Amino acid sequence: MLTAMSSAMIYGLLPVFLVKALGVSIASVGLIEGVAEAATSLIKIASGAVSDWIGRRKPLVVLGYTLSAVTKTIFPIAGTAFAVLAARVIDRMGKGIRDAPRDAFLTDLTTQEIRGAGFGLRLALAVAGFVVGPLIAVVLMRLSGDDFRLVFWIALIPAYLSTIVLLVMVREFPFNYDEEDRPLPISGKDITVLPAAFWWVIVIASLLSLARFSQAFLVLKAQDIGVDAAYVPLVLVVMHLVFSVAAYPFGILADHLDRRLQLAIGSVILVAAGVTLASASSVWLTALGVALWGLQMGVTQGLLGATIADAAPEGQRGTAFGIYDVAVGAGTFVASAGAGALWVAGGPSLAFGISAGVATAAALMLAIWGLKFHHGQTSDQVR
Repeated sequence: MLTAMSSAMIYGLLPVFLVKALGVSIASVGLIEGVAEAATSLIKIASGAVSDWIGRRKPLVVLGYTLSAVTKTIFPIAGTAFAVLAARVIDRMGKGIRDAPRDAFLTDLTTQEIRGAGFGLRLALAVAGFVVGPLIAVVLMRLSGDDFRLVFWIALIPAYLSTIVLLVMVREFPFNYDEEDRPLPISGKDITVLPAAFWWVIVIASLLSLARFSQAFLVLKAQDIGVDAAYVPLVLVVMHLVFSVAAYPFGILADHLDRRLQLAIGSVILVAAGVTLASASSVWLTALGVALWGLQMGVTQGLLGATIADAAPEGQRGTAFGIYDVAVGAGTFVASAGAGALWVAGGPSLAFGISAGVATAAALMLAIWGLKFHHGQTSDQVR
């Protein structure tokens, strides 16, 4: 929650800061966002596998959160787009180091019966930080006369607090291997033992990430319809408020409902979000599209995490989450770089219209998945 609060204070303003203060083009914003995500891909899979190998999660999680906190110091002193790109890449490297071990850590601490609820709760708390952070940023922007850099300095406080909480409050119970049975960090066996249901989820998650490009474009959409720079972080407040409220109950629902059906519902909601944002010319329609964007996140993200957790054997959980994070990161890179180019070519209507099209493809894939398993497997086996 604290890390999300810090990130939201910065990233809720960063796209406008780049365009207005540093004179960066919207296409370049998309490229920066895409490169930042892609740079973490190999790190994500490696860190997850290393956490399996050493039988410890916490050291890598601490390293990742600390690196992100320290790197955020670059934003308030950045004077060029290259400095911002460097900070984004290193910050995402910290995220890459921590994410797969963190999710494997959460899996270690939750039983299968409540795993959807566990991932939903983590998302709800994290996303609550994305609600509070932009609200603080809006207040600070109004009080300071739109001083971007002051907001970035203050955002460092919750970033460093998150590392302190992790070091002091979070206890780990390491799992151990016999020395001769200790697996290599990454081996072919790690890949082959993962079941078909895992790979189907990877395919669907990749498609959804292609449709759901960087949140920077939600901020730029608000600016496009004339929202003042001080208030554009409210876009992230709306999205993450809906996400936070939806994440926990839909995480619980994922423990009881056919997960294909819930993923299909999320895909349809994403189609509606893309269509709404493509056609929106008012604040209220934009807010509706952003809210739908947050709702589909709440419907799908805890479910995807729980499904990956259920599919992975204990000794391969870090690797499984690393593969998942790489797939999503690669999709986000392509989507964000492409969205920037589409925005330049045809404006937000084209970018969000393509998003709706890709989300439609994901919904169709889920329909095919459902037909395939309807004749060959039970819902319980698929789940």
